[in-house]
Amino acid sequence: MTQATAMVLMFIMYGLLPAAGIYLGYRGIKKLTQPKMLEYKAMPQLGFIPEKSLPPEVKQKLDSINDKGEKLKMLYGDTNNDGVIDDSDAVTETYIMIKNVMDTHIPEAVADYRRLHDLDSAPNKTVVISAEKSSYASSRADTTKIKNSDMTGREALLEVLNTVETQFDDLLDAAYHQDGQKLLATNRYLQQRFEK
Repeated sequence: MTQATAMVLMFIMYGLLPAAGIYLGYRGIKKLTQPKMLEYKAMPQLGFIPEKSLPPEVKQKLDSINDKGEKLKMLYGDTNNDGVIDDSDAVTETYIMIKNVMDTHIPEAVADYRRLHDLDSAPNKTVVISAEKSSYASSRADTTKIKNSDMTGREALLEVLNTVETQFDDLLDAAYHQDGQKLLATNRYLQQRFEK
């Protein structure tokens, strides 16, 4: 083995491999220790929020709204029934409203609640361990009433989410009845057509 070959081998064994090991170890530890983030297909803006930063009932409401929002986007956005919302679809006012609520209003409401949560003035909180495991720690936003109202920040956020969910339920019901009426009309037309 020549001196150049030995130097290249030493560089790989004592320089490159340890550096790669340190880098991969760092990436692995970083991946394992990062907080779990929210995942909502219909509301991608909420994907940057750690899961532990919201109360469980808010997460449940967001899950429900996300599912309903995906259905509504496909119902009102995919007008040519090809399974994809693209440029060939006609855009309706209802679709634009749903998209605005999902893309703007809900993420803003969640961000406002998180700002209230971050305004908590007690950085050293006493944590009480209870029999039920909850990864969410309540704060001032959950206990202090907002001035000139009878609601806390948590209650206000839940009120917004309940309003959105109620409207989405109404839109889903309307779409169901509209499609049902189309089926009945088609059935009547076919019965008249074949009776002649």
